[in-house]
Amino acid sequence: MVNRTEQLTAQEQELRLKEFLAKIERGEKIEADDWMPEDYRIQLIKLIAMHGLSEIMGALPEKEWVPKTPTLKRKLSLMAKVQDEMGHGQLLLRVAEDLLKPLGKTREDIMNDMFVGRLKFHNVFHMATVSWADAALIGWLVDGAAIVTQKMLAHSSYAPYARALKRIILEERFHAYHGEDMVIALGDGTPMQREMMQDALNRWWPALLMFFGPPEEGGLKSNQEMNIRYKIRTKTNEELRQEFLDKYVPQIQALGLKVPDENIYYDEAAKKWVYTHADYTYLRDVIAKNQGPRSQNRLNLRKIGFSNNAWVREALLKKQSEQIS
Repeated sequence: MVNRTEQLTAQEQELRLKEFLAKIERGEKIEADDWMPEDYRIQLIKLIAMHGLSEIMGALPEKEWVPKTPTLKRKLSLMAKVQDEMGHGQLLLRVAEDLLKPLGKTREDIMNDMFVGRLKFHNVFHMATVSWADAALIGWLVDGAAIVTQKMLAHSSYAPYARALKRIILEERFHAYHGEDMVIALGDGTPMQREMMQDALNRWWPALLMFFGPPEEGGLKSNQEMNIRYKIRTKTNEELRQEFLDKYVPQIQALGLKVPDENIYYDEAAKKWVYTHADYTYLRDVIAKNQGPRSQNRLNLRKIGFSNNAWVREALLKKQSEQIS
């Protein structure tokens, strides 16, 4: 079956595109070996690669706190979570690799593209974790934001991604429960512990708002319209942000914490939250230019690990090649 659009005439491309759009409009799924428009393939590669890289890089902020957990129980649970996140990343990079094969690329290229800045990872994982409360907040609100997004993407028109997400979401829910338990323990603790939790929330709030991307009216370049047209996603950035606020603002307040936005309120008539927008331009640059507080440190750490373990990948590829032959 022909996969690349440039191998078709303009008329054939137009016909295939109409058939493709009609297929996803009927709610049918696209498999890796089905014909797809080239911009659909590229969008999927960018999205799934960023998701996979974010899972891998997202394990590093919490990994920093494994040696410093307050109890052995917390150490074991945090280590298990870090392991899960790495596994999610590898699963997603395998999904992306199927899309890369017609382009002659592999998972190795995804990692190398991240190292040189061609592929990105999520803004929240460029940020510093300065206290144990940061690890708790990541498990509670960052993973909570991820679940909001992933529940939508689990209905993606691309079947392999949707299937992978169903498994990932089940584990992410445990991570969110784990983070919530940590936050409750800090909230029920000493005044210093509650202050530490509030400080973490204050510092992470802008990055949490940016988790879903800038608002449509923000003037920043976005491929949101194309993604919705192709049913890669079904909700806008702002719809996802509102869903997050719906769920977590009441929880934040119930724990005795203060939402770090003096202007936030729920507009009953409009049925939406009115809030102070983050500096989306700065947060976009954090992603695009790797200019976050811990961007270079974590990239360098990942480069070292990737280089030191090259022999494992080479051995596995050699064994696989021998089994095929």
